[in-house]
Amino acid sequence: MTQQITQICLPLPLKLSDVNCYLVKNEAGYFLIDTGMTNSRQLIETELVRLGCQPGNLNLILLTHGDFDHTGNAAYLRKVFASKIAMHEADAGMLENGDMFWNRKVQSTLLKKVLPLFIRFGKEEKCTPDILLSDGMSLAEYGLESKVFNTPGHSSGSLCVLTETGELFCGDLLTSARQKPGLNSMMYDREAGNLSLERLKTLPVQIVYPGHGQSFPWSTM
Repeated sequence: MTQQITQICLPLPLKLSDVNCYLVKNEAGYFLIDTGMTNSRQLIETELVRLGCQPGNLNLILLTHGDFDHTGNAAYLRKVFASKIAMHEADAGMLENGDMFWNRKVQSTLLKKVLPLFIRFGKEEKCTPDILLSDGMSLAEYGLESKVFNTPGHSSGSLCVLTETGELFCGDLLTSARQKPGLNSMMYDREAGNLSLERLKTLPVQIVYPGHGQSFPWSTM
């Protein structure tokens, strides 16, 4: 099955940085991996339509983890495109409760107070995922020849999506937004992150599509 991958780079509030979403197209339809933050809602909707997405052909909205820069438009896009949201159960509470620190090892009370000042995640953004993904689960029944792997470290429910042809969508586990691709510096459980990285080394990864930065060959790790 042939597939086309389009990177959609969206700005974060105050243009401090940006975040990647990926639209995968194949004969079965479209699959959106992550959704950006609420400030970029019009931009991502316009881009999806431009790329051919219409209500009924966006099969899945796949969330790599529960951070708001990845889930901010999930509920809205599900409604507009008549799609379904899929994510790991360990991060589902972040989306349901609008709380990035739900089930997360974070000790900084200052961080918990400051982030809501820059990130809007209101009642309309909270929702319950339609599909709870588990480690090793195949997405073939939804039309995407791939498997998901639970790769904790950045969050307990962080997922990597690995296609049968070796494309890895890794969320915030890995990044290329620095001199050399590697483990994201924002690890809430670094030991778990290192173990997740070691696990990826046993999988047939060819190219990595991170949540931040440009895609890169696995051989450059």
